[in-house]
Amino acid sequence: MVRHRTADVRDRQAGFSLAELIVVVAMIGLLAALGLPQFMSYWRSSATTAGASELATALSRARQLAITGNQNYCAEVLGASLLYRQNSNAACTAGTIWTGTGTDGAGLMAISNNMQLSGGPVVFTSLGAAALAGTFTVTNPNGGTRNVVVAASGRVSVQ
Repeated sequence: MVRHRTADVRDRQAGFSLAELIVVVAMIGLLAALGLPQFMSYWRSSATTAGASELATALSRARQLAITGNQNYCAEVLGASLLYRQNSNAACTAGTIWTGTGTDGAGLMAISNNMQLSGGPVVFTSLGAAALAGTFTVTNPNGGTRNVVVAASGRVSVQ
């Protein structure tokens, strides 16, 4: 008869040694250090694209207001904000400043994440076309820019 050796489980300690834990933590730190620059670049680019999409939505809103109100609407940059002028002339030099949802008391709409705006203005007619077409630029203070283009047809696109 052959005797089987059995280990007494109570005498063994379960877990990881300190050396194994240090190696795992060092590998995680190395992977994080290698991936951080790519992640930051992705984050800046995503924030800039989100700001450009927000501006494109605001410009489309001006177009929709022009169609529904059956009058010209101008969208222009004032500092780092956007404002609408209703009943504007074709050069966007006159008209009443529109205030409504999403604007402060002066009619200004800021783009999130402190994005800087430049370019424009754009005047939408009551038919939705752009009497004065143009290009806006959204600049991320942390780096990166995106253009928002308004075609003569009134189509707003992010490039």
